Amino acid sequence: MRLMLLLRPYQEAAKAALYDHLRVRDDNPCVVIPTAGGKTPVIASVCKDAVGLWQGRVLILAHVKELLEQAADKLNAVCPEVRFGVYSAGLKRRDTAHPVIIAGIQSVYKRACELEAFDLVVIDEAHMIPPEGDGMYRQFLADARTINPNLRIIGFTATPFRLKTGSICTPDGFLNHVCYEVGVRELIVGGYLCPLVTKAGKAKADTSGLHVRGGEYIAGEVEDLMDNDALVEAACDEIVEQTRSRNAVLIFASGVKHGEHIVSVLKAKYGIDCGFVTGDTALDERDATLARFKAGVLKYLCNVNVLTTGFDAPNIDCVALLRPTLSAGLYYQMVGRGFRLHPSKANCLVLDFGGNVLRHGPVDQIKVRERDAGGGPAPAKECPECNSVIAAGYARCPDCGYEFPPPERQKHDAKASEAGILSGQVTTKKYPVRDVFYSVHRKRGAGDDAPKSMRVDYKVGFHDFKSEWVCFEHTGYARHKAVAWWKRRSPDPVPDTAEEAVALAQAGRLAPTREITVRSVTGEDYDRVIGYELGDIPPPLEGEHLADDALGDLPENALDFPFGYNAVTAEEEIPW
Repeated sequence: MRLMLLLRPYQEAAKAALYDHLRVRDDNPCVVIPTAGGKTPVIASVCKDAVGLWQGRVLILAHVKELLEQAADKLNAVCPEVRFGVYSAGLKRRDTAHPVIIAGIQSVYKRACELEAFDLVVIDEAHMIPPEGDGMYRQFLADARTINPNLRIIGFTATPFRLKTGSICTPDGFLNHVCYEVGVRELIVGGYLCPLVTKAGKAKADTSGLHVRGGEYIAGEVEDLMDNDALVEAACDEIVEQTRSRNAVLIFASGVKHGEHIVSVLKAKYGIDCGFVTGDTALDERDATLARFKAGVLKYLCNVNVLTTGFDAPNIDCVALLRPTLSAGLYYQMVGRGFRLHPSKANCLVLDFGGNVLRHGPVDQIKVRERDAGGGPAPAKECPECNSVIAAGYARCPDCGYEFPPPERQKHDAKASEAGILSGQVTTKKYPVRDVFYSVHRKRGAGDDAPKSMRVDYKVGFHDFKSEWVCFEHTGYARHKAVAWWKRRSPDPVPDTAEEAVALAQAGRLAPTREITVRSVTGEDYDRVIGYELGDIPPPLEGEHLADDALGDLPENALDFPFGYNAVTAEEEIPW
């Protein structure tokens, strides 16, 4: 018996936002979900709807074999009834006539005509599309648009930015707008990603003398710097010491010679068998090495430039960075190998010997600087006592208690602080709301019979959210507040359950929230949303507004074809 894969609440929200974009806009959207957050199940679910509901044809493009294999696995789980083919030299398949094709861009970029017309092209790891020039993605997409001028392109990525040019979504690019984004911190708090703990290497390289080309350190100089006998030996000593209780350690080296040096020191000094893979490793040897690592037979694995995307090993509980980089995206992808949940680990340790965390900041707070922007203050700092890397704002190290000396201020701030200085001091602030997300929330540790609530997350900044919980399933004052909250926003009857409330909210049955007022009390852990500026309440619906059938809780227009056509019925044929 085949089990169907259910999407998580934020994955459902991503799909709803994607469909809304395709219906109301004529450009191409991008969905941002962190590494290990589950982009592939959303892609598979989109394929299921496109083929099953709208009789469309979909191409999934990726740049590495592992991503193609993941897409095939999730399609089998989400929609076994949908026929899909694979076009990939690495997987030795050349399918061309299926409703869904999963393809490696290296195999198809000159063969758009051979694959014929598609209605949707879904690009996994969409930050790989070059911003200019004649790259493989650009060549294929230009040809595919010639075959079908109504083609829509959807991007999925964890890092919606490039090192040199900033955002991957631009008015004149293949992708134009981020329609949905969920952050690392939200998924860690929600229990969907593994927490990270960070230590800076005691023996660190001085990168101040490195030169920069194309926005990144020159590769040869980086390897020469890092492949120093004393530094390699000190790093290996620390890796061994810090990972005695760890299960799977992934090491990123700066080059092939550097990686070979690391492997040899671990072997000669500690008798450790450390696997090693590079871009030149034979495919069979590489697959065998990765299989041993994933199975737990091989504890240490060193790599050069090959395991940053598409590599799925949930048991990784330590990532060692022996490669400094100026690329926030590369830093994120390396660290992201430890995000996946696994029963064997409570967290993932990041050992940083290249100053990357100090350079880019915590991985859940990466800010993309505009091109040619100034450096600004360091987003993180290192504890001199225990080498923990923590956010720059800490006055006391949370790991060892070290008291940092107060910062020296050369001049006063341009704007008075809005934060309270005494415990209990109350401040209020208004925030324009950029987006709103609804999900079902169950209190941590509560039983299955415990009442649930609807969590409302207001996006007020790039990675800044304010949240509240509406308690429809509770009694007394909590239920009374939920009733009042709902009646201010909707003409529909007040729902009895959190699931019903979320379904109605995602179906557009609430007035939009334009602005919120937030109250903060110094010394309290959580802010409170105390005021709202709302848009127009939606008009009442005639008759049933949600179908209680096999389609589940879908919006009224959920069967409208969202890829450039409207009001499709069973009697109409979609004009491809």
